[in-house]
Amino acid sequence: MAHRGKVRVALIMPAYNEGSVIASVIQKLWAVFEKTNYSFQIIVVDDGSKDNTLSEAKRAGAYTIRHILNTGSGGATATGLSYAQRHNFDVACTCDADGQHDPHDVLRGVDEIVHSDFDLLIGSRLINDNGMSRIKILGNKGLTWVTRLLFGIKVTDSQSGLRVLSSRGLQELKWKTTGYEFCSEMLWRARQLNLMVGEFPIQAIYTEYSKLKGQNNWNAINIIKSLLTRRVIELFSE
Repeated sequence: MAHRGKVRVALIMPAYNEGSVIASVIQKLWAVFEKTNYSFQIIVVDDGSKDNTLSEAKRAGAYTIRHILNTGSGGATATGLSYAQRHNFDVACTCDADGQHDPHDVLRGVDEIVHSDFDLLIGSRLINDNGMSRIKILGNKGLTWVTRLLFGIKVTDSQSGLRVLSSRGLQELKWKTTGYEFCSEMLWRARQLNLMVGEFPIQAIYTEYSKLKGQNNWNAINIIKSLLTRRVIELFSE
């Protein structure tokens, strides 16, 4: 991925009711990236939060986009990436607003995509699953298996929220689902577009707070139903 001049990086955080932690998460990410040569912007998409997520994100220095209603993780992520596309960023990275992702892992993903031919990099928690509960490992492996079965995509962690897109990925990747199922659909669309997809190992940071956030294994059933329905619809429309 060749660039002239300073690489512009969009760091996107979809957020829903993260007011108690988001300022700290933004500050830690900022502290890591301000030591680099990247030109970066932290973009928080407040997905209809009922708390002070928006004001806390602004206070910490992030650019904010407000959804009046809660659209879901896929909808908030799409909004953030659309902003990055319209403003001609070279690289976009999505990461969780609850502090689950180490900012140094975010930087490693950006470095890797800048110096490689990948269009989409997934930060995999399952290459090294130290710190993950057995329940989360089981749920993530199950959805990853379903993603492989339905779409023929071989990754270890299809549900990771840490994703890095090249300029091509940013311009071309689109999806139709708005909930957590977008994680698998994004990979499916990347395969349809013949984008180069890779993974890199990350260490998930689980606190008592972050353990209460994100997906649960019961929600996986709804995700599978949604993905299966969309796959069948598109199969018969081809």
